[in-house]
Amino acid sequence: MTGPEQETGTGTGAGSGEGTPTAAGSGGGAPTAAGSGEGTRTGPADPRPAGAGDRRLHPVTPFRRAWAPVALVAGLAMQNPERVQEWGAGLSSGRGALIVAAAVPAAALYGFLSWWFTHFAVTDTELRIRTGLLFRRTAHIRLDRLQAVDVTQPLLARVAGVAKLKLDVVGTEDKDELAFLGEREARALRAELLARAAGFAPAEAAQVGEAPVRELLRVQPGQLALSLVLSLSVVASVVAGVVAPFVVWRLTSSVWTALVVLLPVLGAAWAASAGRFLAEYDWTVAESPDGLRLDHGLLDRAHETVPPGRVQMVRLVEPLLWRRRGWVRVELAVAGSKNGLLVPVAPREAAEAVVARVLPGVDLAALAFTAPPGRRARWVVPVWWKGYGLAVSPEVFAVRHGRLCRRTELVPHAKVQSVRLTQGPWERARDVADVHVDHGANGTVTARLRGSAEAAGVLAAQAARSRTGRLTAGPERWMT
Repeated sequence: MTGPEQETGTGTGAGSGEGTPTAAGSGGGAPTAAGSGEGTRTGPADPRPAGAGDRRLHPVTPFRRAWAPVALVAGLAMQNPERVQEWGAGLSSGRGALIVAAAVPAAALYGFLSWWFTHFAVTDTELRIRTGLLFRRTAHIRLDRLQAVDVTQPLLARVAGVAKLKLDVVGTEDKDELAFLGEREARALRAELLARAAGFAPAEAAQVGEAPVRELLRVQPGQLALSLVLSLSVVASVVAGVVAPFVVWRLTSSVWTALVVLLPVLGAAWAASAGRFLAEYDWTVAESPDGLRLDHGLLDRAHETVPPGRVQMVRLVEPLLWRRRGWVRVELAVAGSKNGLLVPVAPREAAEAVVARVLPGVDLAALAFTAPPGRRARWVVPVWWKGYGLAVSPEVFAVRHGRLCRRTELVPHAKVQSVRLTQGPWERARDVADVHVDHGANGTVTARLRGSAEAAGVLAAQAARSRTGRLTAGPERWMT
């Protein structure tokens, strides 16, 4: 039960837009690089034929798209295995071979036609993508609404020399994509789109090329592996993967039941340990005029961009076993983007230097955190109240929480969208309250267990800081 709640709205900052993602694909199932919200418009096909400015995806794309109908049939078969077995039992070997012989060229034809009818073009104001085999659709992605363009290369794509271009558009949750392009073409198109988003004229944007980069930090594989071993979440997932199936087997005496439990638990353990190592391998942070470049991955290589001015919150994570080594993990909340990791592990000084590039003017070492009033807070949250803290600087609103795994969260004043004060009945009895700060990435940072008078003062002061911060905030244009 929640007691009275106060809220001070501070307007809409440079935060996220709202929109409903458009489902990828169209009549014939060809993927549509269509987003939603303000940055993308999807509608009827452009009646004009493909012109000289229209381009096609890489010729290997049909092989990738040919698997779509095969995957659909396999998914339906897995949902109804009994029906499939009954149907298969009534087929002779000759009929089965005939069905397979007809299905393979049909899938190949589908892949070719879906590729043939997909075109994209960069106009003066937008990236236009026409797609669809039976029902044609056109996606219009406004260049001035782009906030990041990433190049990713799955393992097989690296072997084939192609890459996938993913686009973050303001107002969308899912990334639009062009898959696949030649690796060199993908990088050139990425550079052109970033230049156009920065405000360069079309003729100039094509000549800008890749922005120069300066490496800031590189995570060594040995340090990454050791950090995973010392993470309590990884240790817990591995232990659960070993203990849980054994306990289930002892209780049920059923090997199959134990296997059913084992598979998802092992999957979670893999994702938390080896999966993270493969994804975060050779993590490199570099600075460029279009933002911070993140390059990482052992099998699947990714080249991502942290868009400048769009970072709504920065979180420093310090697991218990990392603190003696002085290591931290840096996470982000970016409006309209799913790029949530800046540094997987690094010494605190190096991580703070990278954070300073994301939040200019912020000195993490100078933040003075104050603890809640102990005589009152300990009765609301015993033991753990000591992990809470609050610090406010001219640039950010910062909170700290957690004892086993300490987290420090920072929100620039210009990114605060609203401030709220909440106080439940037990908190009212102890004269403490919580102050919630909502930022533009649909998240909340909470300063817990502050004295009631202090919380009211923080509420009013933060609303004023947020209004001032938005007035003095710099532009979000790239390369400027």
